Amino acid sequence: MPSHSHPGPGQIPLQLAVVHRAMTDDFHARLAELGREPLRPAHGYTFRYLAAHPAATTVDLAAHLGITKQAASKAVAELQDWGYVERLPHPTDKRAQLLTLTERGHDYLRLADKLWADVERHLGEVIGPDQLATLSRALRTYIDHTYGDQAVPFRPVW
Repeated sequence: MPSHSHPGPGQIPLQLAVVHRAMTDDFHARLAELGREPLRPAHGYTFRYLAAHPAATTVDLAAHLGITKQAASKAVAELQDWGYVERLPHPTDKRAQLLTLTERGHDYLRLADKLWADVERHLGEVIGPDQLATLSRALRTYIDHTYGDQAVPFRPVW
């Protein structure tokens, strides 16, 4: 689509999805350049959830992500194999385990934050810093209008 054309009705959601995909592809290309594991978006949501909830269980994670306990266990097992997550004994429930990010997991989150900032900076270089600031304000306004004081659900749309 030429840059001077105006979107028709209903095109903005599609454009946002395409931009999200392009930025995600850019992020993953940057990860690959660093030789990092092929983490999927579900892994990223898992990292963010465990960073905010350091004593979560697999059941908690599954409920947050909107997936089965088995699917959550699989994602956790991958992250554990890569050294990003560890399972600890639950203090009161012998059947459950607590999930926590390792130092490597926290390091990955810091790296991801840096790479996302780089991806955003690249967007600013393409559209200009004023347009980026305007876009950010407009999206924040819509998010605030939609969710108000509620917590924004930060999980994948499956």
